[in-house]
Amino acid sequence: MDTTASNSPLNIIPLGGLGEIGINMMVYQCGDDIIIVDCGLMFPEPDMLGIDYVIPDISWLRERADHVRAILLTHGHEDHIGALPFVLQELNVPVYGTALTLGFVNEKLKEYKLDGAVELVTVKPRDTVTLGCFRVEFLRVAHSIVDGCALAITTPEGVVIHTGDFKLDQTPVDGQLTDLASLSRYGDAGVLALLSDSTNVEREGYTLSEKEVGEAFADIFPKCRGRIIVAAFSSSIHRVQQAADVAIRCGRKILLNGRSMIANVRIARQLGYLTIPDESLMELKELPHLPPEQVCIISTGSQGEPMSALTRIAMDDHKQIRLERGDTVILSSRVIPGNERTISELINHLYRRGAEVFHERVSEVHVSGHASQEELKLMLNLVRPRFFIPVHGEYRHLVKHVQLARKVGIPEERCILAVDGDVVAFYADTAAIVEKVESGRVFVDGKGVGDVGAIVLKDRKHLSEDGMVVIIIGINQSSGAIIYGPDIVSRGFVFEDESQEYLEQSRTVVLAALDELNEEMRCDCEEVKQAVRQALRRFFKKSIERRPVILPVIIEM
Repeated sequence: MDTTASNSPLNIIPLGGLGEIGINMMVYQCGDDIIIVDCGLMFPEPDMLGIDYVIPDISWLRERADHVRAILLTHGHEDHIGALPFVLQELNVPVYGTALTLGFVNEKLKEYKLDGAVELVTVKPRDTVTLGCFRVEFLRVAHSIVDGCALAITTPEGVVIHTGDFKLDQTPVDGQLTDLASLSRYGDAGVLALLSDSTNVEREGYTLSEKEVGEAFADIFPKCRGRIIVAAFSSSIHRVQQAADVAIRCGRKILLNGRSMIANVRIARQLGYLTIPDESLMELKELPHLPPEQVCIISTGSQGEPMSALTRIAMDDHKQIRLERGDTVILSSRVIPGNERTISELINHLYRRGAEVFHERVSEVHVSGHASQEELKLMLNLVRPRFFIPVHGEYRHLVKHVQLARKVGIPEERCILAVDGDVVAFYADTAAIVEKVESGRVFVDGKGVGDVGAIVLKDRKHLSEDGMVVIIIGINQSSGAIIYGPDIVSRGFVFEDESQEYLEQSRTVVLAALDELNEEMRCDCEEVKQAVRQALRRFFKKSIERRPVILPVIIEM
């Protein structure tokens, strides 16, 4: 397929991940061909009450489903693959990725009974695939997960380098370096645009190597006399490998704890990315029979998730694992913004159980997987793009990355500060944001996808802050006479047993409001509900300065 000439512009359209951390999805469109890079989710923010996941709005893609050629994945983190089970129910397209990435994807598809229904195409670094007018080469990059790739996307308008998440780790655990040679090769040939990871743009210098974590483990483990619990993200295969290696050297057997940890370690071992001898692994039933100094538990739950294994252990609510004085807990992950208080409470509970706790604020038990300023400069200088678009970050990160690009010589007019929904069009060596398409967040609550919107979240927030009051009234549908009630029931508003006098006053207010309605109005349920709401709102605001959700229930008799 000829990729050297076209009458159509190249459009780059972010549907997620620009102006926020998470839900990464970038769309490339040229003529009748569309490819998608990454398909991630975001975990809910504190005000998204009851929401399980947040995924990108694919309304724009849904209308062009016949033109989508494939989804290409840079790596296997949830913010890059987590939305696939939902999106693939609407877009029947192949998914390309490296072996471990697709191993994680397939496990996720099994949960949604989609395994076997989706074409998964495994690629290796430096493999090239042709999709319509696009030719894409996968280039290895170092990150906090194995098998990460940048993409060199050759289009009719020129080459676009999409870095994915990366850092320039010179001593990676597996010896697999970022492919600087290929990036430089593309830079020498000429690159139209660079889309580069902005997560750590506020950090000066260089990001520490993943091997620093192994050295921290090697320093901590020999000093521990009780059991050791290492809490990490289940996708951090290098972290698991280093913890396992040090544990084995210290004469400890390894217990994997947490469903995703067990599944991901199984996948990584099967694919050869993780080496732990069978005899070094133990089952949960063996735990009571081993002395504490011979046990290392590698677990999920480093973010203090309420139902996670580590939180249950910290709360002394785990059936098989109990902390004892002298045990050591290592939280080997970064604090995700918004989780600070939850993790602080987790650490406090762990100390209450007598454990010693190591975390990133007191020890080098975690390093970032994202490039800091000097590495970002090097990426810009290697690729030397004509145009630059910062991606993967909150708005301040994107702005800072543009400022960094200007320092290394990219003119301001060639730095494009785009956000979700912007259409960045490249044509005849020019680039501009030309329009905005529908984008946004779709909430997943249980089995419901998109059925919870801003209004529902507002109601949930209202309920969580001020509670609810239900007023039950039986009215004669012919005469409008009150036959039953009003009965008042509250939840999360006042404690009913101790507030009977106050609720009786509320009942009097309702009766007074109904007395002001004529017979015809009392026969209209909506009129009655409106009168009750207005009267109680005024009463509650004046008497107690609270605004509960008021729910009148009218029974016509």
